Amino acid sequence: MAEQSRRPGRPRDTSINERALAATRELLVQRGFDATTIQAVAEHSGVHASAIYRRWSSRIELIEEATFPGLSPLSVQPTGDLRRDVRRFIRAYLAAFSAPASRAAAAGLIAHHQASGRTRPPEFYLRVSARPQFQEILRAAPPGSVDPAVDPDDVFDMLLGAVLRRTLLPSVPARQRPVERTVDMILRLLRPLGSEG
Repeated sequence: MAEQSRRPGRPRDTSINERALAATRELLVQRGFDATTIQAVAEHSGVHASAIYRRWSSRIELIEEATFPGLSPLSVQPTGDLRRDVRRFIRAYLAAFSAPASRAAAAGLIAHHQASGRTRPPEFYLRVSARPQFQEILRAAPPGSVDPAVDPDDVFDMLLGAVLRRTLLPSVPARQRPVERTVDMILRLLRPLGSEG
């Protein structure tokens, strides 16, 4: 049996993705959302624009993946201690949204999505969302600590709203222990009715 021949051409450059994503984050901070175009990313990263378009169909997709890539599964690995896991998750989520590139991109991305009305395939949102990690935390919780009637997606959406509000809007009053207050709120939403704790 003849050995299968390899297609001619250069081997795939595995650094292209990270170079383009890093350049995107740098441009967002240095020049802002509107100036972070595919052409600007290509010039800044040294990656040809056609290589970027092969990986991301638009600058919006590139910016979303560069700034909101979900949370590292290692940073939110569930331990079974619901309070501790929710606290670690919220801190990791706040850190992701508070990063300079994320802050620079957030308003522009929100405005774009409101104007376009276009929806993305579910697999795209799973790639940039921390929703699966939050659901893993709930699955690892001790039996009886999460009300089975509570929709985890609703709780996640409320948590996301709290994180976005904290990172995008300046806080007028100084609030003591903001992370703990958010943890308490989420645990109250999850707790079965009539349980103490």
